[in-house]
Amino acid sequence: MAEMAPIDSILSFSIPAKHCRGRVVRLGPVLDDILGAHDYPPAIRDILAEAVCLTAMLGALLKDEDAQLTLQAQTEAGVINLLACDYKDGALRGYVEFDRERLASQPVEPSLMALFGKGYLAITFDQPAPRGRNQGIVPLEGASLAEAVQNYFFQSEQIPTLIRVAIDESDGKVVAGGLLVQHLPDGEDGRERLHVRLDHPEWEHVEIMGGSVKPTELTEPALPLEEILWRLFSESDEVRLLSGKPCVKGCRCNEDHIRDVIARFPKEDKDDMVDEQGNIAIDCAFCSKTFTITGASLNN
Repeated sequence: MAEMAPIDSILSFSIPAKHCRGRVVRLGPVLDDILGAHDYPPAIRDILAEAVCLTAMLGALLKDEDAQLTLQAQTEAGVINLLACDYKDGALRGYVEFDRERLASQPVEPSLMALFGKGYLAITFDQPAPRGRNQGIVPLEGASLAEAVQNYFFQSEQIPTLIRVAIDESDGKVVAGGLLVQHLPDGEDGRERLHVRLDHPEWEHVEIMGGSVKPTELTEPALPLEEILWRLFSESDEVRLLSGKPCVKGCRCNEDHIRDVIARFPKEDKDDMVDEQGNIAIDCAFCSKTFTITGASLNN
């Protein structure tokens, strides 16, 4: 029996001779934890799995542990009302709010347009000073969320980018795998905007090789992430493995945090929150838990 490769991890890499960098990710148990917080139908489950996988790859582009990546869909007249995911130092969380009646009228595999209607995808990079916050907004167009994010880098950041995401479900368990590769001019890394030719011959070669990745390779738990890179880019002089990062479910809600947030409200607002028992109940959409804070504890 084949030995299981590490799962719930992100591997960063670069191809120096081609001036490219990338991330490859595979998520399993952490994805089950996120999806299991709510009773999602298959179509909604799969779109959230894709979004969480994308969030992991995008978040891994950040170098600072205090930095955060947020991916959020703003929609109109679609099945999905809200999709939100974020990443911070390997911690992932995600949530979808949707209309079950509208979903019931759709085919088994609804299109991206049917799910989101007239939608926009907001990608926010929150980094410590002096970089601060940088947000890009792109229309939710194409066949998938991955294609929409790929278009974001082309249109908003002018960075040639290839993104592939695959989802597999068996025995009630969901596995998501993804590959992100970007071209950087002259090997430069870390600039906020990179103005480059989109038809650079070095990039064309990497794009063809990366685009040949099979969905089953991305989602096969027994296949090491390093092996995927070797299969795709073995013709390159060097594929440099930079770092591996474990992923965990990262809902940051706890009683101390919630109590601290509520304490910042004016007294009149806090009084309105208190129920007949003298408590304040706060629901967390990400982890599907209710936190009960006693009104008396806020005055201590």
